[in-house]
Amino acid sequence: MKIVLLGSTGFVGSALLNEALARGHTVTAVARAPEKLAQRDGLVVRAVDVYDSDALADVFRGQDAVISAFNPGWKDPRLYDDQVRGTRSIIAAIQKAGVKRVLWVGGAGGLEVKPGMRLVDSPDFPAWVKPGSLATINALEQLRTEPQLDWSYLAPSASLQAGERTGRFRLGDDQLLVDASGKSSISTQDYAMAMIDELEHPAHVHRRFTVGY
Repeated sequence: MKIVLLGSTGFVGSALLNEALARGHTVTAVARAPEKLAQRDGLVVRAVDVYDSDALADVFRGQDAVISAFNPGWKDPRLYDDQVRGTRSIIAAIQKAGVKRVLWVGGAGGLEVKPGMRLVDSPDFPAWVKPGSLATINALEQLRTEPQLDWSYLAPSASLQAGERTGRFRLGDDQLLVDASGKSSISTQDYAMAMIDELEHPAHVHRRFTVGY
């Protein structure tokens, strides 16, 4: 497929880029720092302001899907506002370009840890993570108002770390996945594998889903 990937030099975006290219997809990578991306077969690099929806739409036109791993940066003092604004711009650009398939990198914070309680509302949830977590929850809310888009939103487990590409993971819905010891984790490599699986074989259209061990 021909896909656009936003946030391709980031923690999650770089794993998605590697997975997509390894499976033979053509990836147009939109990055703030395109010089970080070396030339690779199947890779096209574009430096575009994510807040410029007209410029983004020009990149999106003719593509089969858009994958967003956009994050304005954890050190951004206006993280929540900038991420929400970026989400709005990306969705507007997708609509202008006429792309239907959208996959979104979500967060674990919106998942339920028990009935009626989200992870982000837990008393020990890190304060510095909360703005970004709430912004990714907002992204899901924005997507839910766009029924004409074939969107899927993949939330990771509570712990998302670089590790192995095992292919041995579970998928879930709106509840945080934990293993037998109570740990909630997934590697970025297996997260990327689950996301590109969804790209190739859609099973969670108009839905949030999650992945964990």
